[in-house]
Amino acid sequence: MNPVINVEGVVTRFGERTIHDGINLHIDENEIYAILGESGSGKSVLMKEMIMLLEPTAGEVTVLGKILSEINFDDAQALRSDWGVLFQFGALYSSLTIAENIEVQLKEYTKISQSMRNKLVRSKLALVGLEAHVGALYPSQLSGGMVKRAALARALAMEPKLLFLDEPTSGLDPIGARNFDALIVELRDLLGITVVMITHDLESIFSIVDRLAVLADKQVVAEGSLENVLQSQHPFVEEFFKNEYTKERFKDKVKDV
Repeated sequence: MNPVINVEGVVTRFGERTIHDGINLHIDENEIYAILGESGSGKSVLMKEMIMLLEPTAGEVTVLGKILSEINFDDAQALRSDWGVLFQFGALYSSLTIAENIEVQLKEYTKISQSMRNKLVRSKLALVGLEAHVGALYPSQLSGGMVKRAALARALAMEPKLLFLDEPTSGLDPIGARNFDALIVELRDLLGITVVMITHDLESIFSIVDRLAVLADKQVVAEGSLENVLQSQHPFVEEFFKNEYTKERFKDKVKDV
Protein backbone atom coordinates (compact mmCIF):
# COMPACT_ATOMS: atom_id res chain seq x y z
CA MET A 1 0.00 0.00 0.00
CA ASN A 2 1.36 3.42 -1.00
CA PRO A 3 1.42 6.03 1.78
CA VAL A 4 -0.88 9.04 1.41
CA ILE A 5 2.01 11.25 2.54
CA ASN A 6 5.69 10.48 2.07
CA VAL A 7 8.50 12.71 3.31
CA GLU A 8 11.93 11.76 2.00
CA GLY A 9 15.23 13.42 2.83
CA VAL A 10 13.67 16.78 3.65
CA VAL A 11 16.11 19.53 4.56
CA THR A 12 14.80 22.90 5.71
CA ARG A 13 16.99 25.94 6.21
CA PHE A 14 16.16 29.54 7.05
CA GLY A 15 19.31 31.45 6.23
CA GLU A 16 22.15 29.76 8.10
CA ARG A 17 19.78 28.00 10.49
CA THR A 18 18.97 24.36 9.71
CA ILE A 19 15.60 23.16 11.02
CA HIS A 20 15.41 19.75 9.34
CA ASP A 21 18.40 17.76 8.17
CA GLY A 22 17.11 14.69 6.38
CA ILE A 23 13.54 14.10 7.59
CA ASN A 24 12.02 10.77 6.54
CA LEU A 25 8.53 9.54 7.44
CA HIS A 26 5.38 8.15 5.86
CA ILE A 27 1.70 8.39 6.72
CA ASP A 28 -0.73 5.64 5.73
CA GLU A 29 -4.34 5.92 4.67
CA ASN A 30 -7.03 6.18 7.37
CA GLU A 31 -4.64 6.44 10.31
CA ILE A 32 -4.33 9.07 13.01
CA TYR A 33 -0.70 10.09 12.85
CA ALA A 34 0.94 12.39 15.39
CA ILE A 35 4.02 14.59 15.04
CA LEU A 36 5.68 15.64 18.26
CA GLY A 37 9.06 16.91 19.26
CA GLU A 38 11.14 19.27 21.28
CA SER A 39 10.72 23.01 21.04
CA GLY A 40 12.18 24.36 17.80
CA SER A 41 12.23 20.95 16.12
CA GLY A 42 10.15 22.21 13.21
CA LYS A 43 6.86 20.39 13.72
CA SER A 44 4.71 23.21 12.37
CA VAL A 45 7.24 23.90 9.63
CA LEU A 46 6.95 20.28 8.49
CA MET A 47 3.18 20.46 8.43
CA LYS A 48 3.33 23.69 6.42
CA GLU A 49 5.55 21.91 3.91
CA MET A 50 2.93 19.17 3.60
CA ILE A 51 0.19 21.72 2.81
CA MET A 52 2.31 23.84 0.44
CA LEU A 53 2.63 26.88 2.68
CA LEU A 54 6.41 26.39 2.75
CA GLU A 55 8.83 24.66 0.41
CA PRO A 56 11.70 22.59 1.80
CA THR A 57 15.26 23.44 0.86
CA ALA A 58 15.87 19.90 -0.35
CA GLY A 59 14.16 16.52 -0.39
CA GLU A 60 10.68 15.52 -1.51
CA VAL A 61 7.21 15.69 -0.01
CA THR A 62 4.60 13.58 -1.80
CA VAL A 63 0.91 13.98 -0.94
CA LEU A 64 -1.78 11.75 -2.45
CA GLY A 65 0.65 10.70 -5.15
CA LYS A 66 1.66 14.25 -6.11
CA ILE A 67 5.30 15.35 -5.70
CA LEU A 68 4.84 18.86 -4.36
CA SER A 69 8.05 20.27 -5.84
CA GLU A 70 6.88 19.28 -9.34
CA ILE A 71 3.19 20.11 -9.12
CA ASN A 72 1.59 22.56 -11.54
CA PHE A 73 -0.86 25.30 -10.57
CA ASP A 74 -4.07 23.46 -11.52
CA ASP A 75 -3.05 20.25 -9.76
CA ALA A 76 -2.02 22.25 -6.69
CA GLN A 77 -5.44 23.91 -6.55
CA ALA A 78 -7.15 20.54 -6.87
CA LEU A 79 -4.92 19.03 -4.19
CA ARG A 80 -5.71 21.83 -1.74
CA SER A 81 -9.37 20.88 -1.93
CA ASP A 82 -8.41 17.35 -0.79
CA TRP A 83 -7.30 18.47 2.65
CA GLY A 84 -8.65 20.47 5.55
CA VAL A 85 -6.55 22.30 8.13
CA LEU A 86 -7.33 23.18 11.74
CA PHE A 87 -4.76 25.69 12.98
CA GLN A 88 -3.86 25.87 16.66
CA PHE A 89 -6.12 28.78 17.58
CA GLY A 90 -8.81 28.11 15.00
CA ALA A 91 -7.78 30.98 12.67
CA LEU A 92 -11.41 31.83 11.96
CA TYR A 93 -12.09 35.11 10.22
CA SER A 94 -13.29 37.35 13.04
CA SER A 95 -15.38 39.58 10.74
CA LEU A 96 -17.35 36.64 9.30
CA THR A 97 -20.05 34.57 10.95
CA ILE A 98 -19.33 30.90 11.56
CA ALA A 99 -21.50 29.98 8.57
CA GLU A 100 -19.59 32.42 6.38
CA ASN A 101 -16.29 30.97 7.62
CA ILE A 102 -17.41 27.48 6.62
CA GLU A 103 -18.56 28.77 3.25
CA VAL A 104 -15.23 30.30 2.24
CA GLN A 105 -13.86 27.26 0.42
CA LEU A 106 -17.25 26.30 -0.97
CA LYS A 107 -17.45 29.70 -2.66
CA GLU A 108 -13.86 29.53 -3.89
CA TYR A 109 -13.74 25.97 -5.22
CA THR A 110 -17.34 25.13 -6.18
CA LYS A 111 -20.26 26.61 -8.10
CA ILE A 112 -23.03 25.26 -5.87
CA SER A 113 -26.01 27.47 -5.06
CA GLN A 114 -26.48 29.50 -1.88
CA SER A 115 -29.29 27.21 -0.74
CA MET A 116 -27.05 24.16 -1.13
CA ARG A 117 -24.23 25.95 0.70
CA ASN A 118 -26.65 26.66 3.56
CA LYS A 119 -27.52 22.95 3.76
CA LEU A 120 -23.85 21.98 3.73
CA VAL A 121 -23.05 24.49 6.48
CA ARG A 122 -25.77 23.02 8.69
CA SER A 123 -24.56 19.49 8.00
CA LYS A 124 -20.95 20.36 8.85
CA LEU A 125 -22.02 22.07 12.07
CA ALA A 126 -24.02 18.99 13.04
CA LEU A 127 -21.08 16.75 12.14
CA VAL A 128 -18.89 18.46 14.75
CA GLY A 129 -21.63 18.65 17.39
CA LEU A 130 -22.73 22.26 16.98
CA GLU A 131 -26.34 23.40 16.63
CA ALA A 132 -27.52 25.19 13.49
CA HIS A 133 -27.97 28.56 15.24
CA VAL A 134 -24.20 28.71 15.88
CA GLY A 135 -23.78 29.51 12.19
CA ALA A 136 -25.18 33.00 12.76
CA LEU A 137 -22.69 33.80 15.53
CA TYR A 138 -19.24 35.36 15.27
CA PRO A 139 -16.04 33.71 16.58
CA SER A 140 -15.86 36.19 19.48
CA GLN A 141 -19.21 34.88 20.71
CA LEU A 142 -18.00 31.29 21.06
CA SER A 143 -16.17 29.45 23.81
CA GLY A 144 -12.73 28.02 23.12
CA GLY A 145 -14.14 24.54 22.59
CA MET A 146 -16.81 25.82 20.21
CA VAL A 147 -14.19 27.75 18.22
CA LYS A 148 -12.23 24.51 17.76
CA ARG A 149 -15.34 22.69 16.58
CA ALA A 150 -16.35 25.53 14.26
CA ALA A 151 -12.84 25.60 12.77
CA LEU A 152 -13.05 21.83 12.34
CA ALA A 153 -16.38 22.23 10.53
CA ARG A 154 -14.67 24.66 8.16
CA ALA A 155 -11.79 22.20 7.63
CA LEU A 156 -14.34 19.54 6.66
CA ALA A 157 -16.29 21.78 4.28
CA MET A 158 -14.84 20.24 1.11
CA GLU A 159 -15.10 16.64 2.38
CA PRO A 160 -11.31 16.23 2.43
CA LYS A 161 -9.29 13.05 2.29
CA LEU A 162 -6.71 14.48 4.69
CA LEU A 163 -7.21 16.44 7.90
CA PHE A 164 -4.30 18.40 9.42
CA LEU A 165 -4.61 19.44 13.06
CA ASP A 166 -2.15 21.76 14.83
CA GLU A 167 -2.32 21.22 18.61
CA PRO A 168 -6.07 20.48 18.44
CA THR A 169 -6.61 20.11 22.20
CA SER A 170 -4.47 23.05 23.36
CA GLY A 171 -6.45 25.57 25.38
CA LEU A 172 -9.23 23.12 26.14
CA ASP A 173 -10.14 21.87 29.60
CA PRO A 174 -9.56 18.13 30.20
CA ILE A 175 -13.18 17.17 29.49
CA GLY A 176 -13.31 19.29 26.35
CA ALA A 177 -9.98 17.85 25.17
CA ARG A 178 -11.14 14.26 25.59
CA ASN A 179 -14.44 15.02 23.87
CA PHE A 180 -12.49 16.53 20.98
CA ASP A 181 -10.30 13.42 20.80
CA ALA A 182 -13.43 11.26 20.62
CA LEU A 183 -14.79 13.49 17.84
CA ILE A 184 -11.59 13.06 15.80
CA VAL A 185 -11.80 9.28 16.04
CA GLU A 186 -15.50 9.34 15.15
CA LEU A 187 -14.85 11.51 12.10
CA ARG A 188 -11.95 9.33 10.97
CA ASP A 189 -14.11 6.22 11.19
CA LEU A 190 -17.20 7.84 9.68
CA LEU A 191 -15.54 9.69 6.81
CA GLY A 192 -12.55 7.42 6.17
CA ILE A 193 -10.11 10.32 6.36
CA THR A 194 -6.44 10.35 7.30
CA VAL A 195 -5.57 12.60 10.24
CA VAL A 196 -2.19 14.25 10.78
CA MET A 197 -1.85 16.07 14.08
CA ILE A 198 0.83 18.02 15.91
CA THR A 199 0.34 17.40 19.60
CA HIS A 200 2.02 17.20 22.99
CA ASP A 201 -1.14 15.95 24.67
CA LEU A 202 -0.18 12.67 26.32
CA GLU A 203 -3.82 11.61 26.66
CA SER A 204 -4.29 12.00 22.90
CA ILE A 205 -1.05 10.19 22.12
CA PHE A 206 -1.86 7.24 24.36
CA SER A 207 -5.55 6.96 23.46
CA ILE A 208 -6.24 7.83 19.80
CA VAL A 209 -2.96 7.93 17.84
CA ASP A 210 -2.15 4.96 15.58
CA ARG A 211 1.43 5.94 14.73
CA LEU A 212 3.69 8.88 15.45
CA ALA A 213 6.98 10.53 14.61
CA VAL A 214 9.25 12.21 17.12
CA LEU A 215 11.38 15.12 15.89
CA ALA A 216 14.63 16.02 17.64
CA ASP A 217 18.16 16.93 16.62
CA LYS A 218 16.80 18.06 13.21
CA GLN A 219 15.67 14.53 12.35
CA VAL A 220 13.02 11.90 13.05
CA VAL A 221 14.51 10.06 16.02
CA ALA A 222 11.62 7.60 16.41
CA GLU A 223 8.64 6.61 14.26
CA GLY A 224 5.98 3.95 14.35
CA SER A 225 3.46 2.64 16.82
CA LEU A 226 3.56 3.93 20.38
CA GLU A 227 5.06 0.60 21.43
CA ASN A 228 7.88 1.06 18.91
CA VAL A 229 8.54 4.67 19.88
CA LEU A 230 8.70 3.77 23.56
CA GLN A 231 11.65 1.50 22.78
CA SER A 232 13.74 4.49 21.69
CA GLN A 233 16.55 5.53 23.98
CA HIS A 234 16.83 9.06 22.57
CA PRO A 235 17.05 11.62 25.43
CA PHE A 236 13.94 13.52 24.30
CA VAL A 237 11.87 10.34 24.13
CA GLU A 238 13.18 9.34 27.54
CA GLU A 239 12.28 12.72 29.02
CA PHE A 240 8.87 13.03 27.36
CA PHE A 241 7.53 9.51 27.84
CA LYS A 242 9.50 7.96 30.67
CA ASN A 243 9.30 10.50 33.47
CA GLU A 244 7.64 9.47 36.72
CA TYR A 245 4.36 11.27 36.00
CA THR A 246 3.92 9.56 32.65
CA LYS A 247 4.87 6.15 34.01
CA GLU A 248 2.31 6.49 36.80
CA ARG A 249 -0.46 8.02 34.66
CA PHE A 250 -0.07 5.48 31.85
CA LYS A 251 1.46 2.61 33.81
CA ASP A 252 -0.53 -0.01 31.91
CA LYS A 253 1.14 1.11 28.66
CA VAL A 254 4.69 1.95 29.77
CA LYS A 255 5.18 -0.70 32.42
CA ASP A 256 7.50 -2.80 30.30
CA VAL A 257 9.62 0.12 29.03
